[in-house]
Amino acid sequence: MLQQTLYRQLAPEGWQAYGLSPVNKLVCVLILVASFVAILETEDSIRDSLPWAFNGLEVLFVALFSVEYLARLYAAGEDPRYRGWRGRARYVFTWWALVDLIAILPFFLGFITHNTFLIRLLKVCRLLRLSRLGRFSRAWSALAEALSARMYELLLSVGVASLLLLLSSAFLYAVEAAAQPEEFGSVPRALWWSIATLTTVGYGDVTPITALGKLFAGITAVARIGLIAMPTGILAAAFSDAFQKKDAPEE
Repeated sequence: MLQQTLYRQLAPEGWQAYGLSPVNKLVCVLILVASFVAILETEDSIRDSLPWAFNGLEVLFVALFSVEYLARLYAAGEDPRYRGWRGRARYVFTWWALVDLIAILPFFLGFITHNTFLIRLLKVCRLLRLSRLGRFSRAWSALAEALSARMYELLLSVGVASLLLLLSSAFLYAVEAAAQPEEFGSVPRALWWSIATLTTVGYGDVTPITALGKLFAGITAVARIGLIAMPTGILAAAFSDAFQKKDAPEE
């Protein structure tokens, strides 16, 4: 009875009413509050003024999320796929179970390292809690379906983008290396310019100065229009198909 109740409250597919269960609504609020606190803690002046508050809140959040994780693990047995100890083992390695585990691991890993960089990295990892909201979002499942359905087209667009990056870097290296050896003295160096240009960022810290270099730069800039439009169109069509399937009445 307890397992069934927990399953209905914690598993989005187990809640028969519209929207989220009360427990999952509370979990969403806790995730947002915990992430906001983690962001505030990165500001030294705020953290140093209330260190006891941040430490206490983090312990509280980790305790609550740990209890939630164990409750989800127990409730998963209500699903025929995850019954028994073998089923629970399969559940532990499902995507959302791993996300839940990663959300609480940084707290415990912080006790075994004193490296400043690793500590900062672990603090940032706590923001991964926000990704847990995807479990309750219809858009997230639609995104997964869209990516899966159009994986071939997306990989093709990635291949085209990679080829264009390589070609533009090689051409700029060939025509600009003599004039700007520090910026275009090798293909990897020229690759930074290609990435900044093809992604439409255009920092302007590295620019071609020769006539041929400017010509190739112009060709690259024009080519990026189609490069950006291709995956955008693929994803838009995939999203449309995914939502239409979800909205279609079952026969």
